Amino acid sequence: MSESTAQDLTADATATVAAPAARPVEGAGAPVLAATGVAKGYGSLEVLADIHLSVAPHEVVAVLGPSGCGKSTLLRVLAGLEPPDRGRVEVDGQVVRGPSPDRPMVVQGATLFPWLSLRANLEWGPRALGNPRAAAVVDELLDATGLGGYGALLPRQLSGGMRQRAAIAQVLANQPPLLLLDEPFGALDAQTRLRMQEWLIGLLAERGTATVLVTHDVEEALLLGHRLVRLSHRPAAVVEEVALDLPTPRGRTTLADPRFVELKATVLARVLDA
Repeated sequence: MSESTAQDLTADATATVAAPAARPVEGAGAPVLAATGVAKGYGSLEVLADIHLSVAPHEVVAVLGPSGCGKSTLLRVLAGLEPPDRGRVEVDGQVVRGPSPDRPMVVQGATLFPWLSLRANLEWGPRALGNPRAAAVVDELLDATGLGGYGALLPRQLSGGMRQRAAIAQVLANQPPLLLLDEPFGALDAQTRLRMQEWLIGLLAERGTATVLVTHDVEEALLLGHRLVRLSHRPAAVVEEVALDLPTPRGRTTLADPRFVELKATVLARVLDA
């Protein structure tokens, strides 16, 4: 993708959109995530083609593309759940060769242990990793996620939004350098989804965890991302990339901002016309 492509997208919308979390630190050194020339297929079906993607410290990168283009496959490769056919993925300078708590992935359905309490779910990871501060880490996360009064409850006793907050808190309890989100709010109703998006904006601003967010939702991508990466139809390749850089904070009022509305229309048209 050429530099002019990203500039054209910004120019078409007349203004870029505010960043939700702590800005990536200029000159902060090596990226947290670096994917170089990644390709993946299944038999004769080519899904990913020569993907190049990096994520800086504190950065949230939103990956957007047509349905079925391979976004979730890309996340699984980044997480180490599937090996690339070609290319390489590095996290903190180390080649990804398999799954690790350093790059957890959160999906639509909350992946909590149904027989454990909320607190026990959150403590499971850090205790398994031998973290002597497991209880303190979980106390902090319960407060940060607004779940402080629900630690004794089972997952089935929580609302859908609370379960998704708990699922994100569960993986953050391991203090990973990279968070991978595969449409984590896709199963929620519109009002709950917006509240969850605002909550995630605040959480990532506070914690500064480098994040890759895969979504079909243009509005969600623009609301949460520091940078937008748009993929082509399968086999997916990066066709467009643009920084989303206006002052914070962002939230529900941003949705009515004329600049946001114009950028959303521009991006949506390019996705639909791709």
